[in-house]
Amino acid sequence: MTTACHLLDLDGAQRPFVETLVSRARQFKAGVPNQGLRLRGRIVVGMFFEPSTRTATSYAVAAQRLGAVWLDFRSEESSLRKGESLEDTMRTLRAIGADAVVVRHREAGFPHLLARHFPGSVHNAGDGAHAHPTQGLADALTLVEEFGDLTGRRVLIVGDIAHSRVARSSAKAAHLLGADVVLCGPPLLLPSQPAWGFAACTSDLEAALPGADAVIMLRLQIERGTHGELPPADDVARAYGLTLQRSQAMAPHAILMHPGPVNRGLELAPELVAAERSRIAHQVENGVYVRMAALERTLGHADREHAA
Repeated sequence: MTTACHLLDLDGAQRPFVETLVSRARQFKAGVPNQGLRLRGRIVVGMFFEPSTRTATSYAVAAQRLGAVWLDFRSEESSLRKGESLEDTMRTLRAIGADAVVVRHREAGFPHLLARHFPGSVHNAGDGAHAHPTQGLADALTLVEEFGDLTGRRVLIVGDIAHSRVARSSAKAAHLLGADVVLCGPPLLLPSQPAWGFAACTSDLEAALPGADAVIMLRLQIERGTHGELPPADDVARAYGLTLQRSQAMAPHAILMHPGPVNRGLELAPELVAAERSRIAHQVENGVYVRMAALERTLGHADREHAA
């Protein structure tokens, strides 16, 4: 769900939405005059109920670069532990002047619930295995910087697709920009739905690698799958990890991506993390600019609504 006020997922997004945010992110990356005034006086609250390094930090940097104040909401120290309802917590945040909430939670749909109780802007920073929209947009920006027009380009996403919130968002963003998306992993880790209606699925990594323009590797989502839902990590690494030998089958121009954190030696050989074809550091950098674009878009609309 994407609205002018919230950024909850990319499920209902259309191509112009992705193009607009990617274009604005590129402008921020190139340098926008007086960017520190664009959200001056706004308050953005980060509610991370799950650990985060890249997303939480880049959202904080994005807010600060736009002139907003970033506040960390510490759930373990909040009144939620005293029995306060989520609805009352959100009312409290709004009453103290919060304009936006950036939330990560282990339960799919949690940001959508917050959006029902918060009249400002809610950004989904990852909800269960459902969505991670700004990571999808950051990956789209990385692909556009590399290839320009993505029409006809093939993006191969490899690993634990079924439990990955990144896979769904990155696949959707790339698809909307014209790329052909292929999901690859053991049958147990492929989506139960037929490729979400727009992507192909395969379990043959050796056959899929040579035709890919970009390969996005994913880690095994141990925290989201029960023992019976996840094959042994060593087995997945052996069959679907990108080793140095396997990487030689990639096209010379093909790039390597990973949303992080990387489990070196499992889904990705350590030597490949900073290899010439790797764009992993670019993805992290682009996350800041995409989140700047997303905050500007949603908070700007929220301001107009509340002023009306």
